[in-house]
Amino acid sequence: MLVLTGPETGPSPFSDTLLAAVGGILMDRGHAVGDSRVLSDGVALEIPFQWPEGGAKASWIDVRDRVRKAVGDLPIDANIVPAVGRRKKILIADMDSTVITSESLDDLAAYAGLAEKIAPITARAMRGELDFEAALKERVGMLAGLDAAVLDKLVEEVRVTDGAAEMVATMRANDAYTALVSGGFRSLTSPIRKRLGFHEDRSNTLIVSDGQLTGKVADPVLDKNAKVTALEEIAGKLKLSVEDAVTVGDGANDIPMLGSAGLGVAFRGKPAVEASAPCAIRHADLRGLLYLQGYTNAEISTGV
Repeated sequence: MLVLTGPETGPSPFSDTLLAAVGGILMDRGHAVGDSRVLSDGVALEIPFQWPEGGAKASWIDVRDRVRKAVGDLPIDANIVPAVGRRKKILIADMDSTVITSESLDDLAAYAGLAEKIAPITARAMRGELDFEAALKERVGMLAGLDAAVLDKLVEEVRVTDGAAEMVATMRANDAYTALVSGGFRSLTSPIRKRLGFHEDRSNTLIVSDGQLTGKVADPVLDKNAKVTALEEIAGKLKLSVEDAVTVGDGANDIPMLGSAGLGVAFRGKPAVEASAPCAIRHADLRGLLYLQGYTNAEISTGV
């Protein structure tokens, strides 16, 4: 199934000319193409096509990349997903720059007047250029002595990504288990979990003493391996497979989790993440995860 998604606002990026070109790409590769189905008017549609039995992954990557080339600079995400088993029973989402629009550690750094020192380290860590745990501890160490009251301030001021509430609410309405699994901090993941209705959250813990951050984070640090462990543990607890899960994230520490799930989605991801993830969303908001699973706009819950 080829799924095309665009922004929720603004003019529709889809045209008859583009759709004809996309259909031509599929047919040129020898695929029988079915009728397109609108998932959300002017925002998302899907085009079924027959995949040859035993077709190699390299072949569908070639088709996807040809479609993406045809799309060009238009604000359209092009992804291919299997038609069978599309609707997942587990959602595991990263928090920073995914479910929320910012990096929470950078936000804390701004309160401390250390944004110029800490933000570049965050960027390198998210691109996979630094060891995640070492970079996390280095940045947290710079925050020693910061008034812990800023943690509450961050909760009040943080912005939730468009479509996050709908994503969680829709999957819960369809009996999926939802978890927020983050390399960020429990002081924020817990309020965000409650705000959006996730079943659980897993993250790191900042150590506070006498009303101040100590510059330490409790062990063990939740890193890329812990995200995969969370996926496997949650699937096992529910007596499901990791194939029954959709995962979403943007940073290098999300790559193993995205690759392990039945549907892994890089959401406005760093280049290395987009290059490795099965699916990538740049233009749609988090409702794009629902369109990839075949939900129509009429089926999307409005959230909490």
